[in-house]
Amino acid sequence: MSDLIQIRLSSAAADAKWGKNVALTPDATGYQLHVKAADLRAVQKAGRQLDTLGIQQFQLAGDGWTVDSQWALYQGFCTAKKLGAIGWTGTDAEQLQLQQLHQTFSWAKAIINQTPEDLSPVTLAEQAAAFIRSVAPAGTVSTEIIAGSALLQQGWVGIHAVGRGSDRDPAMLVLDYNPTGKADAPVFAALVGKGITFDSGGYSIKASEGMVTMKCDMGGAATVTAALALAILQGLNKRVQLILCCAENLISGGAFKLGDILTYKNGVTVEIVNTDAEGRLVLADGLQKAAEATPELIIDAATLTGAAVNALGTEYNAVFALDKALAQRVLSYAEQVQEAAWQLPLEKWHQGLCPSPYADTANSRPVKGGGAGGASNAAGFLSRFVPNDGKGWVHLDLAAAFHNSANGFWAAGATGMGIRLVAQTLAQE
Repeated sequence: MSDLIQIRLSSAAADAKWGKNVALTPDATGYQLHVKAADLRAVQKAGRQLDTLGIQQFQLAGDGWTVDSQWALYQGFCTAKKLGAIGWTGTDAEQLQLQQLHQTFSWAKAIINQTPEDLSPVTLAEQAAAFIRSVAPAGTVSTEIIAGSALLQQGWVGIHAVGRGSDRDPAMLVLDYNPTGKADAPVFAALVGKGITFDSGGYSIKASEGMVTMKCDMGGAATVTAALALAILQGLNKRVQLILCCAENLISGGAFKLGDILTYKNGVTVEIVNTDAEGRLVLADGLQKAAEATPELIIDAATLTGAAVNALGTEYNAVFALDKALAQRVLSYAEQVQEAAWQLPLEKWHQGLCPSPYADTANSRPVKGGGAGGASNAAGFLSRFVPNDGKGWVHLDLAAAFHNSANGFWAAGATGMGIRLVAQTLAQE
């Protein structure tokens, strides 16, 4: 490691010869970083600068580095083509924590950035199950993948409808992590993830500029999988279910159409007015499956709406909950792990804002982006499928999960934002 470029923190401002407000200056062993460790945005920005210099790997050295500042530097430095190559510093416990973050985030980023040709719905389910098995103690994980016509036979009409236009089967992964050793142990939490491996928009087809990044539409599935893996590595000792709702939303003679009506297991009928509002259709199945185990906590995560991006930009994830006390706790967990999250409105009456003359509800409004309040209306739709009037349920709309292009803080591609929040929620609830 001694031959690697070293990055050190410096409390002193850069020498005037380098110019004003310069964050990085070279020294004999590498670079000095002239920012405060607590200023994580500045640290992450410096990570981007290190990447643009063409540096492939480096070692953190010297005093002042915290877990959060090291992680911020890495988040700025890593790219879709370069997920490793940092030597951590600090105590053994701190380095272990960083290694766990790196392991889980790298898996999530790699699978989100994977091509849609290489990642079919069943493949996503299989890879997620394999990853959890790789980090969990032996004998603590059981899995079931329900695919193709078996979905319809079991009543999972949303996943089947969205995925039936593809030649590659849609699938639901039901994974049970049970470290208790007791077959009858209660399920503490269920994690539900949207796993749309490619989203053309279906017959409500997207324009090319909106479709080109739609390999990221399984970001919710990747996020909750990586979060469970991180929680396991950090010592999670409660039983948790992982439910991934996986499909390709494509156009064919067999694809679902506008005007179709789906009847869900709970009896709710849904008119399809926008085939590009497909994420909520698959999550409705996942939420009902989660409810079967009567968990105390249900968290769903999805790259669900453009409306959340319009409201918050791409640096914050949106938090929705009918359980206001839970929402406030989740926001506090986000602060604890330095992930940006913001609560957006959700009330029971949001269920009625996508009316249909033919069914209990439409899946959206037949206007661009679902109209005003689209993110809240989508959350309202989901709330029809959760138990106990939403007590113990939180919905994450992952506006910050993916960047179409690089900026001063992030490389293009998956960010992993949301993983630490979900893992922290599992640990703290």
